Amino acid sequence: MKQKKSIAILGAGESGTGAALLANWLGYAVFVSDKSAIKPEFQAELEAAGIKFESGQHTVEQILNADTIIKSPGIPEKAPVMQAIRAKGIPVLGEIEFAWQYRPAGCKVVAITGSNGKTTTTGLAHHLLAAAGLPAVVGGNIGHAFARLVLHDLQNPVPERIYVVEVSSFQLEDILQFRPEIGVLLNITPDHLDRYDYKLENYARAKFQVIKNQHTSDIFIYNGDDPVILEFMPKQVNPGKMIAIKAADYKNGVLRIGREYRFDMASTKLRGPHNHFNALCAVHVALALGADPARLQAGLEGFAPPAHRMEVVATVNGVTWINDSKATNVDAVFYALKAMDQPTVWIVGGQDKGNDYAPLQELVQQKVKAIVCMGVDNQPILTAFSNAGKTMIETRSAQEAVQTAGQLAAPGETVLLSPACASFDLFKNYEDRGEQFRQAVLSLTVNIPIS
Repeated sequence: MKQKKSIAILGAGESGTGAALLANWLGYAVFVSDKSAIKPEFQAELEAAGIKFESGQHTVEQILNADTIIKSPGIPEKAPVMQAIRAKGIPVLGEIEFAWQYRPAGCKVVAITGSNGKTTTTGLAHHLLAAAGLPAVVGGNIGHAFARLVLHDLQNPVPERIYVVEVSSFQLEDILQFRPEIGVLLNITPDHLDRYDYKLENYARAKFQVIKNQHTSDIFIYNGDDPVILEFMPKQVNPGKMIAIKAADYKNGVLRIGREYRFDMASTKLRGPHNHFNALCAVHVALALGADPARLQAGLEGFAPPAHRMEVVATVNGVTWINDSKATNVDAVFYALKAMDQPTVWIVGGQDKGNDYAPLQELVQQKVKAIVCMGVDNQPILTAFSNAGKTMIETRSAQEAVQTAGQLAAPGETVLLSPACASFDLFKNYEDRGEQFRQAVLSLTVNIPIS
């Protein structure tokens, strides 16, 4: 009897567990190994499927017996287990590559990447396709793993399925044949550079993997005003249609596609030019996949931005409170501040990643009334804006930051949580930071949630 091919999966988060379930269903002998403790819900899924796993360790000898390795995106190449795998020459795949190789016939894949705006654009593209009645599902770096979506559709086929997947640079590092019919690159700004030898070109190269395998029948949508994209655009590209979106295409709150299409953003919940750019990318995706243009305006107006991304939490005593906890780098904060149209109390801070705050100086002068620092070490921010002439107050919790900001803001003004920093000094993650902010806002004496 021929022995089943074996797969070892490193990491048992959503990505690794999704890959394990798909591989198991396909008939592979699967072993899952996670150096950290596996969450109970993922352990339960592995146990129910009869998949062998280990938690809190890597048994390298067993991992090296596999025919193929599927690596979760968070595991860097410098990890000892990866060095051992590379030394033995075992093929390594990423989860999105593995899922793509087994995707249902007749499906199409939209892959969206960028330093900022991925989640909003991915969610909106899916929302517009669904509003147009097309059989789209969403996942990847958000929600369900691509492998889990593929498994569901192999078990329950859906004709002409459209997968809208958010893909990170980490995920794109491990592709071989992955080929989206539509690739979207929103922007490239310095982020995760510790993973890329502190070289922006290495990070950019990972982002451009999204179009590495595209054919002349495929589409590439990109930011035509982004200097890093333009600088590092590969000399030879394969997509047959390239759509460069520029500021003139989404100015004054109106999205324009040639002379044929106009979409008004005034009645939507998407604030600021950066979100109008994201929306135009999503509209291009929907139109390319056959969405009825007449249904897209209603789709735009019915979309609620994801939590922690320019999320209007409430209006309290005439003050608008906005949760932008996902803004963990300077570029994201730049666009958030640019979108402010009222005097703003800015809550900023956390685990500084060596930020250069210079790009924010002019916007702080124009838009910011006061700065509330929220972090264990606020010195980098205090130093950066010491000459801005703004009131600056240090706080050490979301509750304290909200109370302080509430005292500084007047009716008709805005409080914006847009930290520019990682969250790990005071919070579990950016979601925890945003949720604590939200709860602190909602606990204020008078609140009127925004519908």
